[in-house]
Amino acid sequence: MTTNLIPKRILAVGAHPDDIETSCAGTLAKYIHQGAEVSIAVVNNGDAGHMTIPPKELADIRHAEAEKAAKILGADFYWLGLIDGMLFEDIDTRLRFVELIRKAKPDLIITHNPDDYHPDHKAVSRLVFDASFLSGLPNVKTDSLFHPGVQPLYYFDTAGGANFNPTEFVDITDTYEIKLKMLSCHMSQLKWAKDHDNVDLLHMMETFARARGYQCGVTFAEAFRSETMLPRPRPYRQLP
Repeated sequence: MTTNLIPKRILAVGAHPDDIETSCAGTLAKYIHQGAEVSIAVVNNGDAGHMTIPPKELADIRHAEAEKAAKILGADFYWLGLIDGMLFEDIDTRLRFVELIRKAKPDLIITHNPDDYHPDHKAVSRLVFDASFLSGLPNVKTDSLFHPGVQPLYYFDTAGGANFNPTEFVDITDTYEIKLKMLSCHMSQLKWAKDHDNVDLLHMMETFARARGYQCGVTFAEAFRSETMLPRPRPYRQLP
């Protein structure tokens, strides 16, 4: 693949702090190693994700955790700060997503699979799909100017791979340690997952990255599915 085909600006949109880390951080690190600019956007403030910390305090903690993780990657960081579990597609929310895409100016977007377990994940997926089309229309007005074109869209893996059939894999063996460091920033969620679900998030992430690696013949991998709806597909590989 010639260098002019490699996306130069990547936007990854996750519903909650830590969604990007568990799903596609290794791939984002590979993009950066190739010279691309990466932006991470976190939509919800994470205020529901703890057994004892109250919402406002928790949202502040999770904001700081997510920002710290983005700095490890060297990514631009966008925080929308919407309330956990209350994400719906209305005019104002749709326009916020349009504005996000216009600010980030991506050549490629990565986000949640439409059929995921969490209602916020599903809502983000739909909002990104719709807003990425509308962001190129000059007559749809936001603070920023329109971002021409309709960008390729990739969906990252669901939790545990449920109902997800990958179309592409990325070897993250060389960037797995960055992914691990980023998720380790989310101390509040490491505790929440253990208390609420009896899940060790770091161990789960390693196990799943190894499993995806086995599928494609490497040590660690992340899996993706490309959006094939016109006009998003390209006749060449877009993932690193």
